[in-house]
Amino acid sequence: MTSNRVVLKKGYKPLKKEAYMCPEQVEYFRRKLVTWRDELVEESRETISNLQHEVRDVGDEAERATRETENSLELRTRDRYRKLINKIDKAIIRLEDGEYGYCDETGEEIGLARLEARPIATLCLDAQERWELRQRQQGDGR
Repeated sequence: MTSNRVVLKKGYKPLKKEAYMCPEQVEYFRRKLVTWRDELVEESRETISNLQHEVRDVGDEAERATRETENSLELRTRDRYRKLINKIDKAIIRLEDGEYGYCDETGEEIGLARLEARPIATLCLDAQERWELRQRQQGDGR
């Protein structure tokens, strides 16, 4: 796949006047997703390293309690990163399969602005709003 990658001009941004998900846009979002993923992986490594190098048996109960709270927060953040990395990986697969940028529910274009704001989006705005409404309705009935 590497051999047919598009070379982007410096500072390239997708434009509405271009064909939707043209090779330049696909490459732009691929780079955006890969860079985001790499940053999250690095932050996760730093979190693990911090937790491993921390001295645990120092300080009074209040200090230990504070440290445990901080560790718990770091682990929750790491878990969110893991889930986000999984979504990024799925988006990269959709890119490679030619499905990226199109709504899973309707097949319509998700739109450049939405993908720019949320590169892992799988639903167009209307479908996302319907999904959120269903979630709220299910949440109210429990």
